[in-house]
Amino acid sequence: MIMDRTEAEQKLQKIFNIHHFYDDQWKTIVRIMKGERILLIEKTGFGKSLCYQFPATQFKGMTIIFSPLIALMRDQVKYLKSIGIACECINSEQEQEENTKILEKAVNGEIKILYIAPERQENQQWLEAVRKMNLSMVVVDEAHCISVWGHDFRPAFRRIISLVRLLPENFPVLATTATATTKVADDIIKQIGKNVSLIRGNLLRKNFYLSVVKVDDEISKMAWLSQFLQKQEGNGLIYTGTRVNTDLYAAWLQSENVSAANYNAGLDSESRKNIENGLKENRWKCIVSTNALGMGIDKPDIRFIIHTQMPQSPIHYYQEIGRAGRDGLPTNIVLLYNPEDKELPEHFIKNSRPSLKKYEKVIEALKKEPLGEWSLMRRTNLKQTQVRVIRADLIDQGIIREVMYGRDKKYEYQFGASKLNSEKFEKLRDFKMNELSQMVNYCESTECRMDFLCSYLGDDSVKKCDNCNNCLQRSPQYIPNDHWKERIQKFQQNFYPELEVETNSSNIVNGIAASYYGFSNVGTIIHRCKYENGGDFPNHLLVLTLRAFRHKFGDEQFDLVVYVPPTESGDLVKNFAYKIARTLKFPFSNELKKIHQTKPQKIFQNYVLKKDNVKDVFSYEAEIEGKKILLIDDIFDSGATLKEIAKMFTKIGAEKIAPLVIAKTIGGDI
Repeated sequence: MIMDRTEAEQKLQKIFNIHHFYDDQWKTIVRIMKGERILLIEKTGFGKSLCYQFPATQFKGMTIIFSPLIALMRDQVKYLKSIGIACECINSEQEQEENTKILEKAVNGEIKILYIAPERQENQQWLEAVRKMNLSMVVVDEAHCISVWGHDFRPAFRRIISLVRLLPENFPVLATTATATTKVADDIIKQIGKNVSLIRGNLLRKNFYLSVVKVDDEISKMAWLSQFLQKQEGNGLIYTGTRVNTDLYAAWLQSENVSAANYNAGLDSESRKNIENGLKENRWKCIVSTNALGMGIDKPDIRFIIHTQMPQSPIHYYQEIGRAGRDGLPTNIVLLYNPEDKELPEHFIKNSRPSLKKYEKVIEALKKEPLGEWSLMRRTNLKQTQVRVIRADLIDQGIIREVMYGRDKKYEYQFGASKLNSEKFEKLRDFKMNELSQMVNYCESTECRMDFLCSYLGDDSVKKCDNCNNCLQRSPQYIPNDHWKERIQKFQQNFYPELEVETNSSNIVNGIAASYYGFSNVGTIIHRCKYENGGDFPNHLLVLTLRAFRHKFGDEQFDLVVYVPPTESGDLVKNFAYKIARTLKFPFSNELKKIHQTKPQKIFQNYVLKKDNVKDVFSYEAEIEGKKILLIDDIFDSGATLKEIAKMFTKIGAEKIAPLVIAKTIGGDI
């Protein structure tokens, strides 16, 4: 299908209300219409989506767009429907029934553009349906995910390559990304197959004011942020390195009267959608997030992005800051840099692959029988993330394969397969450590910062941006005065972690912890009391926990104080709960019992086994109808124990169950 640019731009105006293509957009579209395979590398905000949306409207059949960005899918489907294009998306956040109906429409030719998350290809229903679809084009968005050398490699993307290789050579395929080094681009081209054209654009973002501010500690970062946000116009994102820090920084900014919300991958899908919508509607001055937020968010006027933690590589950094300033207006991009920050990404890189013993554990389990994911977690006592990494690597090396038993997906050991090759993991780890070194070089560099990032990504055209702190000959460093230090220390003493436990299956409400287990000396004291015969929890933990209670629940009255029966710590929690009840003048109960013995939750590495360990274990014989219960424990980890108790209490009539604990652990895995 060939048309000239004038005719195409008339159609562009009619369908999309856009007057002209950029030259690189038109060059890409012409090649796609000729049935070529293209890798398109262009900066965020360039308009890569138009390069596939326009041809999709001209082809007779349906275009499939593989994208890992659920937020992007939602936004683009909404937009395309609003201009009259039949468009749908399939992803894990939708009900199975909805996904099934969309697949039926796709098979019946009722859809022009279909977005799908790559992971959905593992669904047998998809595999059967795709064979019956009339396809005109395949698009791989965020194509760097195909390559193990890319900054966000996802094994599910390899399945797309399997599909692409089955297509005729003259079938149009478009892979797009904003972040691919020369090495990654070469790998993508090699995997897509023969006759792939590379179109690489200019990566310069002229409206970015890049700077690195040197600081000595977390207190400096918090103080700098507060002062910056009081003066900064517009809304933006603040990236932290851990989920815990999204809580901490958001709470600090709220205490400074800065409207802030926190976001991380641990939130449920409804909460994530709410925050994404709030960002677009400017409900808050800033969102404090891990790098889970931002990919695919359709908001052109993000005015600032601040990193409180150094990313793992310049590629990660360019990708994350690329979400800002897509309207072309001046945008502040700041990295708060402490040389010691290198330790966190270094830890993530070193632990990105489980130990070889854990790989062997999975192999041995699958040698006995094919198992699904949850069964593997039960059999091996490994975290879900570890099982998924191991599973992907073993499939990649042909040691196991995925099989369907009816509608159940299981993994089957391939007898006679080669031994696990760990050399690949070591090479990848070395590669990532080198990328981290380059990120440190960016922070320490005195040269143009934009040129550094663009050159790293294969664009040598920048040379000097005249907008970064180096081009402007500034070397920002921040040291807070005593006033700010005291202010932040006071905040930290009154910062209490939330226990997010609310579910639809019980009357439990979100509770509160007095501290994080790994912060200050709280964890050390708890450990000494529980495991080193240190006696009852000391009074200052009682005072701290009572402060947390009042912070969360104020003067609210409870009908009963109940404690979680111990596994191995004797009367520690009982005595602590009694002191709380006596101080608050609430009735105290001894009636919560275990029907049979459990193992300590800390020996289980995943939520499945923790949940199994406490399932149907608890009973309560006394009258509890309509009562409000304050439920006490020492440590909160997965929340499985508290949720199980709350389910039982709800069943026998409790009106409200509110958890209160001394410490919340850092981390966790579902």
